Amino acid sequence: MRKGMYLLFLLTAPWMVVKSQEAVLWGLMPSVNISKKLPKDWSLQSKAESRIKMYQDEADFSYLLTDLSLTAGRKISLRTTLTAGYLIRVEPDAVSHRTIQQLSVVNRYTGFSLSHRLAFDQTFQKEEKAEYRFRYRISGEKSLQGQSVDPGEFYVKFSNEYLYAVQASTADLEIRLTAVAGYALTPGAKLETGPEYRVSSLFKDPVRQRIWIGIHLFQTL
Repeated sequence: MRKGMYLLFLLTAPWMVVKSQEAVLWGLMPSVNISKKLPKDWSLQSKAESRIKMYQDEADFSYLLTDLSLTAGRKISLRTTLTAGYLIRVEPDAVSHRTIQQLSVVNRYTGFSLSHRLAFDQTFQKEEKAEYRFRYRISGEKSLQGQSVDPGEFYVKFSNEYLYAVQASTADLEIRLTAVAGYALTPGAKLETGPEYRVSSLFKDPVRQRIWIGIHLFQTL
């Protein structure tokens, strides 16, 4: 993890030094995630996530958006899952639609899991050019009590994601770092909280930086 943080610094430092930057935005990002296992290795996942601005130069409590998504996935091997779905984003003055395709690979070890996710999504909004994004995320989860996460136990998760976006003739790169602490409430329910740092507009001015404090509830039916 230390090597990953150092590499991220080397990748982003040149842009941060020579380019202008917006003030860092701080906000809340609560979400509710519900999943349902289906026969023949299929599953459904639904998610509701909002973003609330809290601070940027000064205190500024304001609602930004809500994402509602539904995806269907199928395990094609012991470790690999293919997923496709749809997301609608509702903002105070706009609504956008996104289609999603992704491939996930999970490697499980004693007390630890390491996951890779490749994703491609397409966003459509009225009177705007379509945006296409390619995403790669690596994440790890570590149990803090024993070899697996059981009800009443804590765990930690870390992730690093890269998003390359193209809209018309404009390209952008976004990098995300997340660290959360989780608690298993029941065999099917987990609660997680922690910061997510995002830096984007690395190919144009000004560089955008956001820190979202996530509060996430996961329920498996």
